[in-house]
Amino acid sequence: MELAAVRIEKPEDVNVVVGQAHFIKTIEDLHEALAQSAPALRFGIAFCEASGPRLVRRSGNAPDLVDLAVRNAQAIGAGHAFVVLLREGFPVSVLNALKAVPEVCGVFCATANDVEVLVAQTATGRGIVGVVDGGSPLGVEAEADVAERKALLRRFGYKL
Repeated sequence: MELAAVRIEKPEDVNVVVGQAHFIKTIEDLHEALAQSAPALRFGIAFCEASGPRLVRRSGNAPDLVDLAVRNAQAIGAGHAFVVLLREGFPVSVLNALKAVPEVCGVFCATANDVEVLVAQTATGRGIVGVVDGGSPLGVEAEADVAERKALLRRFGYKL
């Protein structure tokens, strides 16, 4: 078995969700879940089919994000993996809808951070082992950090 780290390519203003699903209709169901969750959301999706023609299936409402999702899915190259790129919205607004799609087996990450996808290559194919999402902690929050965290959540509208 060989391990590789595949860096997700994305602009700074884009969030990424990486997950695993199991059926050809995944791409359409993910699209519907995103479109219904946040109407202003711009997104691109790519899904690596694992059998049959083994194509990278794609969809979205932002052509640049669709193209970028496809490039990332091709780089990962793991059967049943999907990549969702989001602009003008946050994963927290759509994550439950994505996880509720019947074909979705799991989500590895949902983030704006730099991400590397850890991929294992065997004789059978490629699979995602996990992800490296952002940097390691530099310390523990102090009272001023708690106040800033709470203020940030309220500025974003997530807390009253």
